[in-house]
Amino acid sequence: MSEIILLLKHCFTENKLWQHLKTNLLQTLILFFVIISAGFAQKATIKGVILDDNNKPIPKVSVASGNLGTETNENGFYSLDIPANQDVVLEFTHLSFKKVVATFNLKNGVIKEFNPVMNISVEQISEVTISGTRRKEVEGIVTLQPETIRKIPGANAGVENLLMTLPGVSNNNELSTQYSVRGGNFDENLVYINGIQVYRPFLVRSGQQEGLSFVNSYLVQNVDFSAGGFQAKFGDRLSSVLDITYKTPYQFEVNADISLLGASVSYENVSKDSKFTSIVGARYRDNSLLVNAKETETNFQPVFADLQGFFTYKFTNKFHMSFLGNASLNTYDYEPLSRQTNFGTLSEPIALLVVYDGQEKTRYQTLFGALQGTYFANDDLTLNLTASTYHTTEEEYFDILAQYSLGEVNGNIGDEDLGEVEFSEGIGSQLSHGRNDLDALITTVEHKGDYNINDNRIEWSIKYTNEDFRDRLVEWEVIDSAGFSIRPPRTIPGNEQPYEAYEGPLTPFTNVRATNKVQINRIQAYAQWSKRSTIGTSDVWYNAGVRAHNWGVKGEGVSSSNQTVFSPRAQFAIKPYWKRDMLFRIAGGLYYQPPFYRELRDSMGMVQPNVKAQKSVHVVLGNDFSFKMWDRPFKLTSELFYKNLSDVNPYTLENVRIRYRAKNNAKAYAYGLDMRLNGEFVPGTESWFSFGYLKTEENIENRGYISRPTDQRLKFAALFQDYVPNIPSLKMYLNLVYNTGLPGGSPSYADPYQYQTRLPDYKRADIGFQLVLVDAKKQFSRGWKKPFKELAFGFEIFNVFDVQNSITNTWVRDVYTKRQFAIPNFLTPRVFNVRTTMKF
Repeated sequence: MSEIILLLKHCFTENKLWQHLKTNLLQTLILFFVIISAGFAQKATIKGVILDDNNKPIPKVSVASGNLGTETNENGFYSLDIPANQDVVLEFTHLSFKKVVATFNLKNGVIKEFNPVMNISVEQISEVTISGTRRKEVEGIVTLQPETIRKIPGANAGVENLLMTLPGVSNNNELSTQYSVRGGNFDENLVYINGIQVYRPFLVRSGQQEGLSFVNSYLVQNVDFSAGGFQAKFGDRLSSVLDITYKTPYQFEVNADISLLGASVSYENVSKDSKFTSIVGARYRDNSLLVNAKETETNFQPVFADLQGFFTYKFTNKFHMSFLGNASLNTYDYEPLSRQTNFGTLSEPIALLVVYDGQEKTRYQTLFGALQGTYFANDDLTLNLTASTYHTTEEEYFDILAQYSLGEVNGNIGDEDLGEVEFSEGIGSQLSHGRNDLDALITTVEHKGDYNINDNRIEWSIKYTNEDFRDRLVEWEVIDSAGFSIRPPRTIPGNEQPYEAYEGPLTPFTNVRATNKVQINRIQAYAQWSKRSTIGTSDVWYNAGVRAHNWGVKGEGVSSSNQTVFSPRAQFAIKPYWKRDMLFRIAGGLYYQPPFYRELRDSMGMVQPNVKAQKSVHVVLGNDFSFKMWDRPFKLTSELFYKNLSDVNPYTLENVRIRYRAKNNAKAYAYGLDMRLNGEFVPGTESWFSFGYLKTEENIENRGYISRPTDQRLKFAALFQDYVPNIPSLKMYLNLVYNTGLPGGSPSYADPYQYQTRLPDYKRADIGFQLVLVDAKKQFSRGWKKPFKELAFGFEIFNVFDVQNSITNTWVRDVYTKRQFAIPNFLTPRVFNVRTTMKF
C-alpha cells in the first residue's frame, strides 16, 4: 500500500505528467507503451509427472541443473523455473532408477510439460533435446498461450477473442465468437478439441444470442491455429483450423473467474496412483451488462450456461481411455421496448423513433459426448479410436411489432430543442413472425494411426459420420408504410399505391416456410507423410497427403444424391544455415468444402441435395524472421496467399446469420498479405502487432465481379501487455482492432449487385488492469491470503473510446419520396466491468 501511495504522490507532484494523464485516455495508453523496464528475469517453467515403467508416480526424484533444483512430491509431480532462451540441461536422478538427461531451450514465459518414464534396468532416455522455438513454425501454425487467452479483456473473452488480434482473422461483432479467415465465411472454419470436431448452433442470427463459445478457456492446455494451407489430416474446409488440446491434470487445483458478465469455475485432480485424471468446468454468462447499454431499451433475460468434463484413465502404459463431455443451455428472452437512432449528416440530421410490442424467445440446448481410446503399441506406433455424438435442439420463436416514425432533427446549435425531432417524414410499422425449430443428431466413429519409421512419419485415418436433421422454418414479415402494405420486390407489376387502389391479394414482404427431414452420410479418409531432413547445410521439412470425402444426401421429399472428392495437399519448409535466423515455407493444394446442412438449404428453406462441394486452389508463401532487439527475442511472420475458388455457393450475411442460395453458380478469388510482429516489447511479456490486406470478389452467373460479403480490405490489430515498473504486480492488457468496412447492410434476400455500399469501419479498443495479490512468486503462509495459489482483482473497459460501430442496417421506407433509409444498428458502447480471478 505504501508503494501505491508513493506512486500516486509522485504522479500528482509531477505537473506535466498529471496534465498528460488528465488530457485524455489515449495519452495514458501511450504512457503504458513507452514505460519499459528491466522487470523480471527471463524465465521458463518445466513441470510434469515422473512415472516408472508400471505407470506409478515416483516420489523424491531429484530434478537439477547447476544451482537450480527441486524434487518430485508424493504424486511424482515437479515444477522448476529455468532460464529462458538458452540451453538448460536437466538431470532426473533417483537411487532406484537410471538417470534421465534432457536438454531444453524455451522462450520466456513458456510452460513446458515433460513427463519422463524412469526405468530400473535400462536407461530409457539417454538425452532429449526440446526447443520451444520451431515446433509449429514449419507447419505454418500459430500457437497461443492459454494464460494469455485467459487474461486478455474482451466483451466475449476467450480463444476467439484472441484470434481477432491475428492477421487474416476478422469479426465486426464483439458479441459473437464466430470469425472469418482470409475471405471465408463463418462456416469455413474447422474447430477441434482433442482431435474431435465440435460444432456451433445452427439457428443463431445475432451475436447477442450466442452466449458461450464451446471452448472453455480454463480447461485449455494448448491452442494451435492455421489460417490456410493446412495439412490433409485437418479435414475439409476452405479457410482455417483451430486445434485445441484440453489439460491433463497433474495435481489438485480449483480455478474461479467472477465478473459482472458471469462466472467460471474449474476443478482438476489426479488419483494417488496417477492413473485417473479429471478436469471439470462450469460457466455462466449474462450479457445484460452489454445489451442494456445499447440504444434499444429492452427487457432482457438471458441464461447461458454449460458444464464440461474431460476424464482419462490409464489402464496400462500402453492403453489410455478418455471421455470428453459437454452440456450447454442458452436461453434468450428478449422484449424490445423502444429505440431512438440519430443518423444522417450535420446539415441534415435524421432520427428514427421506434416503439415495440412483442417478444423473442430463443433456446439452444446441446449435448456432446466423445469416448476415445489410445493404444501406444510401441515408441513408433500409436493407434486411436474415437466415437462421438453431438445433439442439439434449437427453438427460435418471435412476434415483434415495430411502429416507427422517421423525422428531421433540430440541428441548430444553441437551440433549447437541439436534438429533438421536429416533424415526421414518414411513419409505418413492421410485423415480424417466426417459429423455427431444429433437431440435429451427428454421430461419428473415427480411427487414426501414427507411425514413425526412421525419419519418416506416416499418419492415416478413416471416419464415418451420420448427420440427421429435422428442421421446420416458418418466417414472415409484413411491412406497412403510412397505411399501405409493401409488397415483395420483383412481384406482379401495376401496383401504383397510394395513387391508385390495388385490388390484388395482400402478401407478406417476406414469407419463408419449409419442413425438412434430411440425413447425410459421410465417409472420409486421409493419409499423409512427413519427413525432416537436410539439403546441404539447410534443414528442411516435407509433408504431403491426400483426403477423400464421399457423402450422400437423402430425406423425405428429397431426391437422393451421392458425390466424392479428392483433396491433395503439400507443405515444404527450409531453414538455411544463414547468419540471420530465417525460415521459408510454401504450402498449398486442392481444398474442398462438401456442403453441410445449412449450405443445402436455399433462401426459401428448401433442401437442394445436388449442391456440389465448393472448391479452392490454395497457395501460401510464408517467412519467419527471428531476431533480437533490445537484447530480447522477436519474430516477424509474413504470409502471401492466393485462393482460386470455383463451384461457389453464394450467400447473404445478416449480422451473423448466413443464408445460402444453394446453387454452385459463382466463382471467386481471394488474395492478400498477412504480417505479425511479436516479441517482448516489455521484458517478461509477449505482445504483438498485426497487419492484413485482403481482396476477395465473386462473379455470380457471369454478371461480373463484385466484393464478397467478407471482403475486409485492411486490418490492424495489437495485443499489448505491460506492468507498472515500481509496482510489477499491477498489470495492463490492451486489445486494439481496426477493420475497414464490409460490403453489405442490404435488406433480406436483396440482389447483392444492387447493394455494394460498405458499412463504416470497425474500431475498437478494450483495456484491462489487474492487481495481482498472490501468484507463484508471492505466496503467504498465514493470514487470509494463505488458501490462495493465485488471486487477482481487475478492472476492464470495453470500447474505451466509445466508438459507434454497426454490423447491419435497418431499412425503412418513406412512402412519400419512395426512398429507403439505411439506419445503422449500433453495437455496444463503452462498458465497464470488474473481474476477480483466483486459484486454490
